[in-house]
Amino acid sequence: MADVLVIIVTYNALKWVSKCLRSVENSTHPADVVVIDNGSTDGTLPLIRTDFPQVRIVETGENLGFGAANNIGLRMALDEGYAFAYLLNQDARLEKDTLEKLIAAHKPDWGVLSPMQMNGHGRRDKRFDKKCGKLIDARLTGFHTDTLVVEVPFVMAAHWLVSRRAIETVGGFSPAFRQYGEDDNWLHRLHWHKLLCGVVPAAQAVHDRAGRRPGREKKMQLKCISTVVKVSDPNRNWRWMRIREVLELVGMGVKNFSAIPWRYIKELRARFPELEQLREQSKAKGAFL
Repeated sequence: MADVLVIIVTYNALKWVSKCLRSVENSTHPADVVVIDNGSTDGTLPLIRTDFPQVRIVETGENLGFGAANNIGLRMALDEGYAFAYLLNQDARLEKDTLEKLIAAHKPDWGVLSPMQMNGHGRRDKRFDKKCGKLIDARLTGFHTDTLVVEVPFVMAAHWLVSRRAIETVGGFSPAFRQYGEDDNWLHRLHWHKLLCGVVPAAQAVHDRAGRRPGREKKMQLKCISTVVKVSDPNRNWRWMRIREVLELVGMGVKNFSAIPWRYIKELRARFPELEQLREQSKAKGAFL
């Protein structure tokens, strides 16, 4: 058995899954793979069974969302004794030495390590660069990149090497989030437990999401979800965040000339009892697994 379990959540992944799985197969550091399938209907599973018979498949039978499906894999990683789990998006792929370099850089306090997340053309993924680029560039000057780990507050879960200690401590993704925001919340909880998140500049991997640009309405919906992320953060004051995020939605609507944030206020306020309960649960060791 390898020391890493690669967890890939799939949903109609036929376009990407061969490249994704082949990249793990070609890794210089061996890894076991489990695919958690959220009800694909496009031929994803027949392809995996034919071309990658060594890959384990868990069929959920429905679209559970990113977090709940990954929790199945994280639970398997714990139960089966893996030292690490690697969360890999269906539209992402490893370089041959990605795992090798990440594991070589790992120290006990690093709960999550990410490679440099690149697009399909060899440049930094735009969102990765926006979130992590300045911190990485500031640290690269004068350092040997083969040994450097740059601490960052956030990195997208398209490529996460997660230590066993972090899984046991932080647990799984919160059911407060079905799609989007769950990785932010998980890292907030990682920091609450005094563990670190970092990027290893010497390691690279691909997140190939070219041609998928959210429209204006989708962007506004994501901004609204960010308010749920903030009120769910155990590092912040609950009472103050309840007030602040409602006011933020009001301001968001005015700034963007959009009624979407105003409509979301009612939904957010209705969720406050649930979110408070989940926020408290999220502080417990191994929450949601």
